Amino acid sequence: MIDHLLELLRTSGVAVLFVVLGLGFLIGRFGLRGFSLGPVAGVLLAGLVFGHFGFTVSGALQSFGFAMFIFCVGYQAGPRFIDVMLADGPKYLALALVVAAAGFVLAASMGWMLELEPGAAAGLLAGAMTTTSTLAAAQDALNSGLAPVPEGWLLEDVVTNVGTAYAITYLFGVVGLILVIKFLPVLLRTDLPAEAAKLDTGDAGANAESDHRLVTRAYRIGPSWHVDKPLADLDDLHPTVARIIKARRDGKMLELRANTTLAEGDEIVILGDQSYFVAHDDEIGDEIVDRELLASSTVTAQVVVSNREVVGKKIGEIDDLQRLNVLLTGMKRMRVQVPITPDIVLKHRDVLTFTGPEEEVEVIRRVLGHVERDVVETDLLTFGIGIVAGVTIGSFAVTVGGVSLTLGAAGGLLIAGLTVGFMRSVRPTFGRLPGPALWLLMELGLLMFMAGVGVNAGADIVDTLATAGVRLVLAGIVVTMVPVLVAYAFGRLVLRFNPALLLGGITGAMTSGASLRVITDASRSMVPALGYTGAYAFANVILTLAGSLILLI
Repeated sequence: MIDHLLELLRTSGVAVLFVVLGLGFLIGRFGLRGFSLGPVAGVLLAGLVFGHFGFTVSGALQSFGFAMFIFCVGYQAGPRFIDVMLADGPKYLALALVVAAAGFVLAASMGWMLELEPGAAAGLLAGAMTTTSTLAAAQDALNSGLAPVPEGWLLEDVVTNVGTAYAITYLFGVVGLILVIKFLPVLLRTDLPAEAAKLDTGDAGANAESDHRLVTRAYRIGPSWHVDKPLADLDDLHPTVARIIKARRDGKMLELRANTTLAEGDEIVILGDQSYFVAHDDEIGDEIVDRELLASSTVTAQVVVSNREVVGKKIGEIDDLQRLNVLLTGMKRMRVQVPITPDIVLKHRDVLTFTGPEEEVEVIRRVLGHVERDVVETDLLTFGIGIVAGVTIGSFAVTVGGVSLTLGAAGGLLIAGLTVGFMRSVRPTFGRLPGPALWLLMELGLLMFMAGVGVNAGADIVDTLATAGVRLVLAGIVVTMVPVLVAYAFGRLVLRFNPALLLGGITGAMTSGASLRVITDASRSMVPALGYTGAYAFANVILTLAGSLILLI
């Protein structure tokens, strides 16, 4: 049985791919004191082991994963990329450029000083900066002919050098970046919670969607609970924790508006977190059981911001939102949870999660954009045409000074993804790609590509470790740590960023979601996520291009 399985794996690249994906995902889930490698590092490790023992993965499947991953990177960044450039872009662009430039110069310099083999500097940059799109762009630049292959070297060997250097430096890149981000505030004696509190005027822990345990309860108001005060005052006290969604006086339902006042004896329905009722149950009045009041069912809907009239406005400035009978329980930007405060500015493709009576959902749609739950299918026509267009754009060559220049598939796919993503933010019915579908395509594409990288690099990993392993590890440490320190100094002294926001921006500039989690935990706030999304929109584009450029010097 074992022999038959091994023979199957040796003859079927598809079987090897999915075994590596499964084992890698399992490896990535193992944690120690809250830290885990994650699926990318897990798949890379599994691929290295299988590659070392002579197993292979289909090149076509790896290319398929590469195309999906790069296109989805552009698609996800498209709305925010344009918005950030037009609004608060200069600071985040400068931060992303400083991080990328520091890493680029260091990787190129280390490659020259340590006499690394051709292609290794590109792998060093990608691994130490923990940016897989840099690796993908570098290997594509070689395969497409954009980057020349040095005399005396085979194309396959240089491509393998890129992957092997990436594999060796990536693991420290992940762990090292987390350690630097974790201990830098300690060394600088920075009180992150206090710094985050300067920007976070809301309840830092109240907008974690997974933490909400929402229930509805009916009460007859007592004499001392917000009587004769407008509902706006009550809503401002607990904007993401509790909301009055119904009120009845003398048998007649009241129309709830911001200036509506309540009186003793009014019967109300409150939608809120269980913790709110535990803390305030005795203050509100007598709880009642009333089928009429509690009859309407509540639903949860994700609403995507696309209405031009609200984009660029603060949540607190949108009058139509101030007295909807719904509870705003979460907000995500580029799939990253961000804090809900009255001062948070809405951007294209922000996703707001509301819970409340079903009849209010249509009102929310008219105010903000469209309800995500209405979009359950992917626009495969636009998706397919976008990828073909990206590959086509990447194949065009321009001759400059006798040298043929081309974007390559990575550059073309990135541009196509950015374009489709931005057009989708302007016209929500175009290029539908629901959040779960985007996550699946992007994650699966990335892991398929990483499985191929690991298997291909595994064949030479032992020899490379023996000959250049120590040099690569030391170079990786430098390329991981120095850009963080340079960016922090630049952000504080030149850009005047708040430390919590700056550290979030640095993790975004290095596209490290794991490091973002470290900062949000340390600051006890989601404020760093705002910096992350600002820099991440630029970093993915800049570092992808850097993967091709470093091979040209």
